[in-house]
Amino acid sequence: MKNPIRFLRVSYLGGPNIWTYRPVLESWLDIGELEDLPSDKLPGLYERLTAMLPGLIEHHCGVGERGGFLQRLREGTWAGHILEHVVIELQNMAGVQTGFGQTRSTPVRGVYKMVFRARDEQVARRALTLGHDLLMVAVNGGHFDVAAAVHELRELVDDLCLGPSTASIVDAATGRRIPHIRLNDGNLVQLGYGARQRRIWTAETDRTSAIAESIASDKDLSKRMLAACGVPVPEGRVVESPEAAWEAAQDIGLPVVVKPTDANHGRGVSLELTRPEEVRAAFAVADAEGSGVIVEQFIRGFEHRLLVVGDRVVAASRGDEAWVTGDGRSTVLQLIDSQINSDPRRGLNEDFPLNAIRLEEYPAVAVELQRQGKSTDSVPAEGERVLIMRNGNHAIDCTDDVHPDVAALVALAARVIGLDIAGVDLVAQDISRPLHEQGGAIVEVNAGPGLLMHLKPAVGTPRPVGRAIVDHLFAPGDSGRVPVVGVAGSRGTTAVARLIAWLANLNGPQVGLACRAGLFVGRRPLQHGDFSQARAAKRLLMNRGVEAAVFENPPLTIVSEGLAYDRCHVGVVTDATGSPALEAFHIREDEHLFKVLRTQVDVVLPDGVAVLNAADPVVAEMAPLCDGEVIFFAQDPALPVIVEHLAQYRRAVYLRHGVVVLGDGQSERAVAALTDVSLGEDVSAEDKAPVLLAALAAAWALGISPELMGAGLQTFAREAPIALAPVRRAMETARASTTTEPLESA
Repeated sequence: MKNPIRFLRVSYLGGPNIWTYRPVLESWLDIGELEDLPSDKLPGLYERLTAMLPGLIEHHCGVGERGGFLQRLREGTWAGHILEHVVIELQNMAGVQTGFGQTRSTPVRGVYKMVFRARDEQVARRALTLGHDLLMVAVNGGHFDVAAAVHELRELVDDLCLGPSTASIVDAATGRRIPHIRLNDGNLVQLGYGARQRRIWTAETDRTSAIAESIASDKDLSKRMLAACGVPVPEGRVVESPEAAWEAAQDIGLPVVVKPTDANHGRGVSLELTRPEEVRAAFAVADAEGSGVIVEQFIRGFEHRLLVVGDRVVAASRGDEAWVTGDGRSTVLQLIDSQINSDPRRGLNEDFPLNAIRLEEYPAVAVELQRQGKSTDSVPAEGERVLIMRNGNHAIDCTDDVHPDVAALVALAARVIGLDIAGVDLVAQDISRPLHEQGGAIVEVNAGPGLLMHLKPAVGTPRPVGRAIVDHLFAPGDSGRVPVVGVAGSRGTTAVARLIAWLANLNGPQVGLACRAGLFVGRRPLQHGDFSQARAAKRLLMNRGVEAAVFENPPLTIVSEGLAYDRCHVGVVTDATGSPALEAFHIREDEHLFKVLRTQVDVVLPDGVAVLNAADPVVAEMAPLCDGEVIFFAQDPALPVIVEHLAQYRRAVYLRHGVVVLGDGQSERAVAALTDVSLGEDVSAEDKAPVLLAALAAAWALGISPELMGAGLQTFAREAPIALAPVRRAMETARASTTTEPLESA
C-alpha cells in the first residue's frame, strides 16, 4: 500500500502566468515513495486506470498523437504527470473541456509542480481532489466510483460555470479578442475593460431597457402596442375568473388560447380550447403561474421563435407537437417517459436541446389530455395516438426559410417594444410566406430569450447567435479595450508606474493606477496599501470611469496569481533582479526569472509595445518574444543593443549629455535634463535615471508628446491636483526648449 500524494500548495492563477495565457490551478505535489516507482513499476496500474478512465486514449500528451499519454504510461512516467491527465479527463467527462496541463520537477526530490486549465476555480479544486483519490485507488487497488465523481463535478459545473447561452457570447467575444470578466457567480459578465466595457446577463445587455422588459412581460399591453403599429396580433382580453374567461372566449370566437399574462417558455399555456370546462380548467392552470390570465384568439399553425438582435432576425426555430402511441398496456404517463423523455436529446438542464416533459412543470398537458377525454392514468389502445403538447420545444431550425416580409415584421415588433434583443413568438402555417397571406400573427415578444434552441437545435443547423450579440455590442474592429500598461520588475517599478499614470492623466484620459502605493483613479486615491496583487488590481478594469490603466506587477504577483489582464498595450520590464520571496517558488537563477518576467512581454498586443531595459542582458533577450514593437531604454546610447536597434530605425530612449532623448535612428528629441527632474524622495539617486527612462519610453509608446512629458515631469514630484494653466505654461516652456533636430554625437 503506497502512501498518498501530498499537496504542499494549491494556487489559482487567474490571469496570464508563467505557464500559459489562461487561468490555471497550480499544485505542488510531494509524491513521496512514488518517486522511485514510475508507472511501469506499479503492477496493474495501467489496467486499472484505463478501465476507470477509457477516455485517456484521446490524450496526445508530448507524443503528439492519439494514445500518446497511454504510451508514456506503459513506458514509465511519474505520479504527478499521471495525476495531471486524470484531473483533465475528469473535467472533460463533466463537460468542462480541458486540454492544457503541465508537470515539472523541482530542485526538491519528489516534489513537482503540476498545473491544468481551470475554467472555474472551485470546479478545478474539486476535480483535483477527486483525481487524487482516483489515482491512489489505481495505484493501490480498490474501488472508486467514477460515475459518482463525474456526477458531482457536473453538479458543480451546473451551479458555478457559465450557462451555455452566456458561454456562447463569451466564446464569441474571445474569438474577437475582446476580454471578459465574470462579475458574479451567475451569468453577469463584463465584456471589455473600463470605460469601453459592455455587460451581458445571458441574452440581456446593458442596452436592454427596463421599461421595454416591463412592457414585454405585460402581454396585453405589448399586444395593444404592436396592433397600434400595424403588427398582426391575435385578439385577446385579460380576465379575472373562469366565468369571465369563458365569456371572453365566446366574444372573441372559438377556439381560443388561455395563458398567463407573462407567459414564459410555454408554461401555463393551453391551446385550441372550445368547451367551457376546457376554458375553466385552462384558467386555473394559467392563474397558478401567479401573474394574471389572458384569453386570446387561437391562430392555426406552428409556433415559431425568431431571435432579433439589434435590428435584424439572426435565427429562427419551429416548435413541434409531442405525441405518444398506445400499446394497450401502458398509461399515458408511462408512454410519456418511454416514448418522449427517453429521447437522448431531452433532459432537465440546458445541455439538452429538448426539455423532458414533467407534468409538474407543464400542467397544460392535463388540459390537453382532458380535451381528448383522457388523463395521465388512461391506457390508450394499441396504435392510438394521443397528443401531449401542441407546441413542444422550439427545436427545429428554420432560419433559412424565413420570408423577408416576416423578418421585417418581427424586427419591427422588437423595436415597438423597445428591446435590443428579443425572442418573438409567432404562429404561422408556413414561415416562408408572408403572415397576411395565411392569417399568421405575432403572439408574444420576450425579453431575455433563451439561445440554446438556436445553438443546439434538435434538427437543423446551429446558428452563431453569440457572435451576433457580440457584433451588436461592439462595432467592427472594436476590442472593448482601454490602453493597459503593465510594469514588471523588482527595482523602481512603483515609481515607474506612478510616473506613467501621471503623464497619461495629463494626456487626457482618466487613468487608473494599481501599485504598491495604492489604488488610484485619476488623481484621486481610492485606497492606500499594496494593490500590486492581481485580484485587487482587477478592480480597475471593472471601473467604468477608467479610460486607461497602469499596473505594477512584481515577479511574486506573476508567479502566485498571474496578471490582472489578458493582454496589454504597453509592457515594461525594468530589470531581472531576483527577490528572496521568489526562492520559495524555486526561482533562483536567471533562466527561471526570465520565464517569470517574459509573461509581461508575452501579453503585449500585436499593435502594442514592449519597453525593455537594454542594460540588463536578461531583459534585452526578451525582445523577440514581443508580438508588437520594442522600445529599448538605457543610460548609455553606445550599448550594442541600442546601437543595433537604432540602426534598424527603431525607437529607443537614453541619455545624451545628461539629457533624456527619444531616438528612432533618424532623429533625436530632447525631453528634459536629468538634473532638472525630481522624482521624489522614494526614488534613490541610483534608480532615478532608469525609472525616468522607463517611464518616458512607456509614455512615448502611449503617444504622449515630448512637450507634455516635460510638463508632467515638472509637476510630478508635487503629486497634488494642478490647474490647467500651470500645465499649459510648463508645456510651452518644454516646447521652447525642445528641438526636433538631431543632437550632436557625444
